[in-house]
Amino acid sequence: MVHISSQRPRRAFTIIELLVVVSIIALLIGILLPAISRARDQARQTGSLANLRNLGTAHASYASEWNDRQITFINDQISSLGTSSVAAMTAYHAQNGNCGQPCWHPGVNLGWGYLRVGGAIGDYVFFNYYQSPPQAANHTLVQPITFQGPANLLGFGSFRLANARQFNQYVSGKFYDKVFYAPKDTIVNAKIGKDGCFEDPGEFCYSPPTSVGDLPAWSSYVLSPAGMYAPEVLQNKDKGGFRAPWTSNLPAAFRAPAMGQARFPSLKTHMLEHHWLQNRRADCNPGFTGGAYGTCEPFYFNHGWESAPVSLFYDGHTESVGTRDAIRADGRMSVQMGWGTGWGLWSRDTTFGADGYFIEFSYDQANTSYHVLTTDGILGRDFTGN
Repeated sequence: MVHISSQRPRRAFTIIELLVVVSIIALLIGILLPAISRARDQARQTGSLANLRNLGTAHASYASEWNDRQITFINDQISSLGTSSVAAMTAYHAQNGNCGQPCWHPGVNLGWGYLRVGGAIGDYVFFNYYQSPPQAANHTLVQPITFQGPANLLGFGSFRLANARQFNQYVSGKFYDKVFYAPKDTIVNAKIGKDGCFEDPGEFCYSPPTSVGDLPAWSSYVLSPAGMYAPEVLQNKDKGGFRAPWTSNLPAAFRAPAMGQARFPSLKTHMLEHHWLQNRRADCNPGFTGGAYGTCEPFYFNHGWESAPVSLFYDGHTESVGTRDAIRADGRMSVQMGWGTGWGLWSRDTTFGADGYFIEFSYDQANTSYHVLTTDGILGRDFTGN
């Protein structure tokens, strides 16, 4: 008896069917990848907001111990001792007894850590940028921001040093704690990760320098130097305009205002991301020669119209606020107050000139120095709220 199978022969997929399946998969990937990328980007931004909230708590703790004062690295009356940092620091030393290192003005402390030379662990030492003998480079570190001195030193200062030991004791006691570094600050994080400093248990992780003058990786977040000076330094033109801290006969120019002096605490930035991280269009700024991170110097927060740095305000709230908003607020106030062209919510008459804080290196001709050069300092504001 002959058995006849009732099964039909199997039919293979045709080329057309396979192409359709591949096309559908490619379409789904094209739809999902941007969504995944946006979710990852949002998570990193949320991490930065959390960092700044934690730093805001640390600032409140510092203020509660220091009679509501902000973090400061320099003597309140130092400008009364000389018309330059070298002259003033020398006079400070003499005033305190000319006794060598103990009589010099305190420097910026980085913390205790091991020397590492040639892969070998060396001595356990205290890293500090001493102010002796008088040298302008180290003096820039204790001033909120440097308005006066050699061109290569202008624009730096203690506003960049949120992770210095004087303040990190209110956080974790570590210079290279991840709370000081924005998750999207990839260039900076890569350098620290390569050196293994996030995992180093010491207060400060010494990374062997490749050349004289190499610096640590400063925090992603910067204070407002305008808010750290006495309000008279960056005063409005109606009150006389900018007064240079060393040469304007303003004895208390370096006296850090109290936190409670903020007149518009919900509109005045206290800390923000120094580099252009949100909506970034490029990594390294070709306008700078060399860079702090190998050959790369990132674009700054005020270098792009689309930049929206995550920010901490003096009232303690955090948000991502746009540089475009700061530019519009500045122009709006200039018109409303009748200040005329060249005046607004940030000062154009400092030694940085009308261009302000490295605006000449902006990506797309963005034009603002809010946060850094806020008119009237802590008494001023960076946004109008409308």
